[in-house]
Amino acid sequence: MEGFENRYFNGSVAKINLTYGLIGLSIGLLVSAFESAINDKLLPLNDIISTLIFSTIITLTITDSIYLFSRFWRSKKRPMRYFIFVFYGCSLLGMLMGIELSYLVIALIFHVPFHFLSHFRDYRSNFLVVIVVSTIIYFYRAQRATMTARLKEKELALVKAKQSITQAELQTLQSKINPHFLYNSLNSIASLIHQDADKAEDMTLKLSRLFRYSINSPKENMAQVTEEMEIVNTYLEIEKVRFGDRLNFITHIDESVKRILVPRFLIQPLVENALKHGLNDMAANGELKINIKEEGEYISITIADNGKPFPAELDMGYGLQSTYDKLSLLYSENYQVQITNTPEKYIRLIIPATK
Repeated sequence: MEGFENRYFNGSVAKINLTYGLIGLSIGLLVSAFESAINDKLLPLNDIISTLIFSTIITLTITDSIYLFSRFWRSKKRPMRYFIFVFYGCSLLGMLMGIELSYLVIALIFHVPFHFLSHFRDYRSNFLVVIVVSTIIYFYRAQRATMTARLKEKELALVKAKQSITQAELQTLQSKINPHFLYNSLNSIASLIHQDADKAEDMTLKLSRLFRYSINSPKENMAQVTEEMEIVNTYLEIEKVRFGDRLNFITHIDESVKRILVPRFLIQPLVENALKHGLNDMAANGELKINIKEEGEYISITIADNGKPFPAELDMGYGLQSTYDKLSLLYSENYQVQITNTPEKYIRLIIPATK
């Protein structure tokens, strides 16, 4: 019943009084209409006013008594098994206070005598009604609290399921390395074995490091910029063996962004995309630049090259598709992707700077 107690008394006092005051007025009107129907004539105005005063004040005093006692009850952290006795005790105490206060108000309005704690007939006649109504309220609220708790459990389970799906999708994206890159790297290693065994060994170790990074840490969604750039540099060192002196790689990382967190394996696919689609056919003087800087609450990651321009109908290959998928999963719509050919060809990501 703890959920019932918490939900029943979490609203503001003003809101509770307004709600139950209207309920009390409605009960008074229904009682007046019922008595008028039985007597086959409209009750006198004074009787209607008296009925409305009784129904409204008694409803409010019962409600406020339960509210105040429950606040005291929770502050003392008493066992919940005693709550039901306090609930009925507060209801009866509220009834007693309501009856006395109603007679006092009527005495002031209609100028009749008032005698405190002398309305035993009203105590007896209202006792059973209060018990029945309190029981109905108790079980209604308890059932409502139970259903609300179950709904919250289902909502929580749904959120956890969505988080699990997102985590699985991110792990899949993070652990995926373009098979074309692996194929080209292995071919380069094979050709180097007979020409330069040391260089072939070095390239093999770098390739192993790249795969170890993608396989051993798929549960981590984010990594520091410095860590990501270590992997990018490892990738570029492998590609330098294949491209030789045809390409020049330039990186500029602001000191302020080195510890900022970015999605794991975010930059490498874009660098690979630039090499594959922009610079692959460059015979000489190819240039690829990586620039990462802070822009207020965001971080800007720019990959620029002087190779073939982006086509009008851009092909969403592995690099771009994985980028969009990661950003959408992690940032919803709070990111930007800028792709341009002039005055400089580049792709720029603008994402929140998470520290």
